[in-house]
Amino acid sequence: CFPDTVLIYTLSTARALTPQTAETDAIRFLVGTQSLKYDNQIHIIDFDDENNIINKNVLLHQAGEIWHISASPADRGVLATCYNRTSDSKVLTCAAVWRMPKELESGSHESPDDSSSTAQTLELLCHLDNTAHSNMACVVWEPMGDGKKIISLADNHILLWDLQESSSQAVLASSASLGGKGQLKFTSGRWSPHHNCTQVATANDTTLRGWDTRSMSQIYCIENAHGQLVRDLDFNPNKQYYLASCGDDCKVKFWDTRNVTEPVKTLEEHSHWVWNVRYNHSHDQLVLTGSSDSRVILSNMVSISSEPFGHLVDDDDISDQEDHRSEEKSKEPLQDNVIATYEEHEDSVYAVDWSSADPWLFASLSYDGRLVINRVPRALKYHILL
Repeated sequence: CFPDTVLIYTLSTARALTPQTAETDAIRFLVGTQSLKYDNQIHIIDFDDENNIINKNVLLHQAGEIWHISASPADRGVLATCYNRTSDSKVLTCAAVWRMPKELESGSHESPDDSSSTAQTLELLCHLDNTAHSNMACVVWEPMGDGKKIISLADNHILLWDLQESSSQAVLASSASLGGKGQLKFTSGRWSPHHNCTQVATANDTTLRGWDTRSMSQIYCIENAHGQLVRDLDFNPNKQYYLASCGDDCKVKFWDTRNVTEPVKTLEEHSHWVWNVRYNHSHDQLVLTGSSDSRVILSNMVSISSEPFGHLVDDDDISDQEDHRSEEKSKEPLQDNVIATYEEHEDSVYAVDWSSADPWLFASLSYDGRLVINRVPRALKYHILL
């Protein structure tokens, strides 16, 4: 019987992490390095749950330092990166779509003996053409799609691409721009799994915006969502209007996009910038955050989840509460709380994410290259399940 924590794997300086989204059997994460001295790499991390060990494979990413990585939801072998390259003494952040070697696509293979193994190279499928824009902030895939639609955020532009010819060609389908004064720049974005995947949320400066991908028009805008820069956002997988955001004001906020005048809930548990927020894919009361305070916090946001009474509830049920006032106290929503604070990192935690194969397992990555794999505490897991 293994403990709820912890497996630690160390690589060189890194800030980019993603689960291998299309892999739903093996527990697998991809990590991208940021080195100025050496060829950069993508580490394929397989967690063997039965033996509590990590197997790894390394792919060369010679294009440059990796700032962001995202995996295709439909094809285990395909991923996108945003990376730095220098051109005419200017640093550009570019984006490209890659394929890993066939034999590395699926998980649970044995890790080769380090001394004899040579890193393999990624195959470039296509560039997300960057001639008009100098800074790609991130690339997001259509969540439920066939891996053919992708959005990139570059400077103040949101660009929707169609991947064609087995992803060897990216065709710009439509785009939109942020209007306004000053140097407006997107920092992050997420594609909603709801509304037939027609909505994307973006962050720029202190503002959150929603976009309709069919018309590329803005559908909501939350100005001054945070007191300082918004770093990340995520959609609740089970409640279609709920969105979480985090930023440099050390706060995590939860929004109902139908009424954006104020957040539904605010968390203030971190003591420095919050870089990442992630909802659990199955149990949306579980929310992960990672921060420059070197901590990862797992919160139980049960009061605003799809199971506020410990079981699944429709929004309609909540509005009918008046009819049930006479019922006993146990029908009141459960209390939100911090489940655990993880302190295995000694540097800024730039990325946290849930496994796409095991809903009770998550990874966090700090800038010094420390990847930590943790489990949701067993007692809480059984409390949620039983």
